[in-house]
Amino acid sequence: MTEKSAVLLALVFGVITVLLVRSRDCKWWEATLIGLFGMYVGQTPLLFAADGLVRWFISVVTRT
Repeated sequence: MTEKSAVLLALVFGVITVLLVRSRDCKWWEATLIGLFGMYVGQTPLLFAADGLVRWFISVVTRT
C-alpha cells in the first residue's frame, strides 16, 4: 500500500468516524469501520490483515 492511499483511507475512515460519533448511534458495521480507522492510524500489526480484507472488498465491489 502506498503512503498516499494509506493517508486517503485514514481520512475517509476518520470522516466516517466523526459522523458516526456525532449521530450517537453505532451499529456493528459502523463499529467495524471505527476499528479499521484505528488500525490504519495506529499502524498496528493487524493492519496487514485488515488491509488485505479491505483490498479484497474493494476489488469485489469494483470488479477489478
